[in-house]
Amino acid sequence: MQTTPVVKVLAAWLLGLMLVGAAFFATVSVMNGKLYSPEHQVGLYLDALRDGDGGKALGLLNASVPEGSNPTLLDGDALRRASEPLEDLEVGDARRTANDRVEVPVTYTLEGAEATSVFALERTGTEWGLFNVWEFEQTVLPTVEVTALNSVEAAVNGVDVGLPDGSAALAAFYPTSVTAQYEGKYFSAPERHATVTSRETPPPPLALATEATPELIRAVDDQLHAFLDGCAEQTVFQPTNCPFNYPTNERLAGDIAWTIEEYPAASVTPNDGAWLLAPLRGSARIETQLRDFFSGEVRDVSESVPFEFTADLTVSEDAITVTPVVRY
Repeated sequence: MQTTPVVKVLAAWLLGLMLVGAAFFATVSVMNGKLYSPEHQVGLYLDALRDGDGGKALGLLNASVPEGSNPTLLDGDALRRASEPLEDLEVGDARRTANDRVEVPVTYTLEGAEATSVFALERTGTEWGLFNVWEFEQTVLPTVEVTALNSVEAAVNGVDVGLPDGSAALAAFYPTSVTAQYEGKYFSAPERHATVTSRETPPPPLALATEATPELIRAVDDQLHAFLDGCAEQTVFQPTNCPFNYPTNERLAGDIAWTIEEYPAASVTPNDGAWLLAPLRGSARIETQLRDFFSGEVRDVSESVPFEFTADLTVSEDAITVTPVVRY
């Protein structure tokens, strides 16, 4: 039986329709595996971190910020710096954990160590009944605690952060790297690092060990030297309000001259919100002449006199005051 032209046209039309349908469903399948996949959502989140776009990252992650936490690390330069150390970043294949739920692993190298972060997502519906909609499961961001001895501020990822009562909890995305340090005129703390890889295991606190700067030690030394030099200018056996003296029962037979042989080495330590000077030790030398009370003989005196005293230290942003405390 011969096929009529109409039948041929109809068959060709049906075949074309089938091919279009197959291509359409293939496209939908590809789109669901790429643009509408959970892996793609994770990739968008990681891109937002690198761009420093905290608002987008927070929305994609479907996360909330812990109440009372500091948001400094969640946007802008601080966020960009937090994600810059990420290397060898790779988004793995989604693994099904339940109906419409998956987890997506992300492997990377951070601060020289290999690590993995796992993100949980769920399918919440479709677009136009064709394309899957994947969203991160709701979560709460982890926090990084920064503490500093005797300081109410620190630089975290290059941004100044207030530390009420010497500490602050900073909300952080993951995976990220956090650095904290303090650099002031009179006190500083070396940089400390922490990595944030998941919500479940926040990093240990970044405890900044604040220490006196060389400039502070020089300023303390200058005031101590001026105090002791003033004592040495007094030409008496017991300089007033000074830590050294020369007791004797012999009569003075010449001038008295004091010199400082060894100045104290200042050591500053933190203590309960203040800064303490360790006990100060040094030595002075007295040179004079004394007459023996009984024989009348005059002898030359040149003796080293060790001394010890304490001092109170008051530090403001741009000035220090050293107040010697001398007890007899």
